[in-house]
Amino acid sequence: MKQFWDERYAGEAYIYGEQPNAFFKQEMAERKPGRLLLPGEGEGRNAVWAAHQGWQVDAVDQSVSGREKALKLASRQGVQINYTVADLSAFNFEAEQYDFIALIFVHFPPVMRMHIHRQLVKALKPGGCLLMEAFHKTQLQFDSGGPKDAALLYDSAMLIKDFEALTIVKLKEGTDFLHEGEWHKGKASVVRMLAQKS
Repeated sequence: MKQFWDERYAGEAYIYGEQPNAFFKQEMAERKPGRLLLPGEGEGRNAVWAAHQGWQVDAVDQSVSGREKALKLASRQGVQINYTVADLSAFNFEAEQYDFIALIFVHFPPVMRMHIHRQLVKALKPGGCLLMEAFHKTQLQFDSGGPKDAALLYDSAMLIKDFEALTIVKLKEGTDFLHEGEWHKGKASVVRMLAQKS
């Protein structure tokens, strides 16, 4: 998968655009800045926007070319982000470090999904929030992006189980129109969640 993402991010264009994810932006806009973790951040669109809002941003992704483009975007916009290249399945998430964690279209194989999700819960401070937007299991009918393997897609029941240690604040499945570069474009089936740690 590392090679897959390095190749996908290799071009000059930002394949998911340079603007933040709409759900992420909406939920973050009114929050007091703190420490933010963005696993699977790719080319940096969400990290750079959050840094502009005053967040201390840590991004983690397995792609070297994704990191290069994210740092280039941050430099061009005059902000700083901390970006680590690492395999999320083996990454050591320190306990209670983050005020907010956001997973934006980050799809893990079943064998590692629950482990990573529970590590992220551990990394949240008490009172911290975790936000997720992902493609729903019904996304296979659309050509607007996402994995073509149903095992990599999510639904509400799966997220409730994975994040059972958190209090679900918002959880919604439905269709929307994506406008995120050339690779997330058009009608899509998504699931969106916001949850909080006690």
